[in-house]
Amino acid sequence: MSTFFSRTFARISSWFGRAMPTREQLEKSRYIPESALRSELWRFTRRSVPRAVALGIIVGVLLPFAQIIFAAVLSLPVRANVPLAALTTFITNPFTTPLIWAFSYQVGRWMLHVDALMPEGPIQTLWHVTDVWSLLHWISDEGKILILGLVVVAVVSASIGYLLAGFFWKLIILRKRRHRTMR
Repeated sequence: MSTFFSRTFARISSWFGRAMPTREQLEKSRYIPESALRSELWRFTRRSVPRAVALGIIVGVLLPFAQIIFAAVLSLPVRANVPLAALTTFITNPFTTPLIWAFSYQVGRWMLHVDALMPEGPIQTLWHVTDVWSLLHWISDEGKILILGLVVVAVVSASIGYLLAGFFWKLIILRKRRHRTMR
């Protein structure tokens, strides 16, 4: 089982290495500021990796648009790994976003205790929204519950992601050291 994960990780990291632009290519772009090209933002270190995972999860859950751009820009002051923060935003995609939103709505509803106040299921009313004004009305009424749930889910998920990334980072480093000593 561990060989499956190591092969999968090797394939993903190989693809990621081929798909990412090189630093030299980014230096040639006039749209990239020099502060974004600092080498510490592009290296995988024990501090930058958990920060990038947490930042990518927060941005991915809270922002429904331009997630990669926001994650890359917010990586600069946080000193997180820019490519990993951008990649982690893909935790939300067309398949997972409805599940995350439904779960977040339930969390927000549980936190605000609004079970008795809603005669019809608010998620069901969202399916019947046909125009922008109806959507804005839904957001002003039931959207507050969703936003609260999204914030809670994003913070808790980012915390768990930070801890897991740190744990796996230590595990990978220990494994590399063990392989070095065996040689």
